[in-house]
Amino acid sequence: MSGILNPEVLVLGAGGAVGSGVVGALLEAGSPVLAVGRDGPRMQALGEHFADEPALELMESACIVDDVSAAALVQRLRTRKRPLRAVVASLAGPLESGRLLDRPSGFLLRKFEEDLVPHLAAARHLIPLLGEQEGASHYVLIGGPHAECGWSGYGHASISAAALRMLTHVLHEEAQAFGVRVQMLSVDKPLATPDNARNACAEWPSAMAVGRHAVSLLTGTERARAVVPFDAGRALTPPRALFSEFSFPLSKRETHS
Repeated sequence: MSGILNPEVLVLGAGGAVGSGVVGALLEAGSPVLAVGRDGPRMQALGEHFADEPALELMESACIVDDVSAAALVQRLRTRKRPLRAVVASLAGPLESGRLLDRPSGFLLRKFEEDLVPHLAAARHLIPLLGEQEGASHYVLIGGPHAECGWSGYGHASISAAALRMLTHVLHEEAQAFGVRVQMLSVDKPLATPDNARNACAEWPSAMAVGRHAVSLLTGTERARAVVPFDAGRALTPPRALFSEFSFPLSKRETHS
């Protein structure tokens, strides 16, 4: 045994369409991945799809919805022996259509509770944890489409996406005190999936393309912007293993086990 552990990346919302693409891109880049998502068939399918990938670990019953669940996740992370280098958060509730004017005001509040509050809870607990790690750490949020203009029939989703965009700007500034780079990858078009392949437009990105651009944010050395628009030109396979420049010795007990 070499006695060396490369740091892992935590993916929140790993069972979703975007989250599974992020997982795939990270594994392609040679990074160990700890995947967290809602228990159910999607996480089961993720595990089955990557069953031959020893670098992937699924953490059950760890979905973040509020401060309590975020604190519980961090507690579990502290018991792990592998260092944490980055977090990629793809968290959102189910997409529902309908006019906002036809909904009660509580509907928008529920949308914030599903799409915004989990991101804030995760960041509040995970950014300080990342700040304890050696070297530069990254926290990447994945933002949905139409944050700058209303999405016809999905105005509530546009409002929550715009709020998440502003939350990213705030976290980008506040996380600097922890030595953590916070950015959002803003995916401004719907995702092309097998389910919508018949109606998808040619410019809609795939989940893997989004994941590859997210990976590029973890390796970028240019001046960091808080919000980075998705660019298909950045959705490339990295030239070398992710975080290969970082190696962490195991404890004596682990090295001789």
